[in-house]
Amino acid sequence: MQTMTEAPKRRALGKGLESLLPRVHAVAEPGSAESGEGRPREIPIGEIERSPFQTRTRFDTVQMAELAASIAATGVVQPIVVRPLPHGHYQLIAGERRWMASQAAGKETIPAIVRQVSDEQAMEMTIVENLQRTDLNAMEQARAYELLAREFQLTQEQMAKRTGKDRASVGNFLRLLKLPTEVQGKVEEGVLSFGHARALLPLEDPQTILKAAQKVTALSMSVRQTESYVQKILSPGPKKQDGEQKENVLDPNVREVQELLQRALGLKVRIEDKKGRGRVIIEYAQLEEFDRLLERLSRE
Repeated sequence: MQTMTEAPKRRALGKGLESLLPRVHAVAEPGSAESGEGRPREIPIGEIERSPFQTRTRFDTVQMAELAASIAATGVVQPIVVRPLPHGHYQLIAGERRWMASQAAGKETIPAIVRQVSDEQAMEMTIVENLQRTDLNAMEQARAYELLAREFQLTQEQMAKRTGKDRASVGNFLRLLKLPTEVQGKVEEGVLSFGHARALLPLEDPQTILKAAQKVTALSMSVRQTESYVQKILSPGPKKQDGEQKENVLDPNVREVQELLQRALGLKVRIEDKKGRGRVIIEYAQLEEFDRLLERLSRE
């Protein structure tokens, strides 16, 4: 949902699943589905089951119809990836859109590559395949990382290495799960972007976030406008007292730096300045946010 400049440490993205995950070699038995290493075979579509690790919930109906029409005319160009199940069927690892479109096109079989992989490897491959090909929306990515962390007790650092993402990026996606359910739905529907959602997080209180999100969508605010709006909520201007306006002690330049720090760190930041002297206060809600802050400050 956002455009990011590729950094050298993310060079793994785009190289495909094989470059990110270890290949598990299995000895093919006579008559087994995989008679040659990496060789695709035609497998009955009815014998393939959806992956329980799939976090994608939304598919563009127009794009799916176009893909189904293409498959009906020319077939599946790129094989899907599956793994064998104990009862003789197969579980989908990568290629769900092709599998669904093939069903819509009336195909009885689909070319597939069979891999002998564990639950953890299957989950990793499913998530990485989605991230590399047709991007998940921000909430689907957040739930994918949360699933990895919950099921396999992976840290953010471990998840970052497995998916080729920066740890800070993984952390930012996971923080979206703190948003109220209604706001998460707006992100999934594309009403709010990842940038909008991230800008709302410093508000912390669910009702405050929900009201702010409603105003942001009603006024069609940009991400930058949303950031400024949130900052005004967090640091309201001086109030009138006895008909007089209190002196605004926060210099505009200091306020701009405060907003910049808040956007960069993803945490609530407050600068108290009096004639060039003061302090910077950074608030965090849990130790994991504090650890990420220390890591970023020590690195930069």
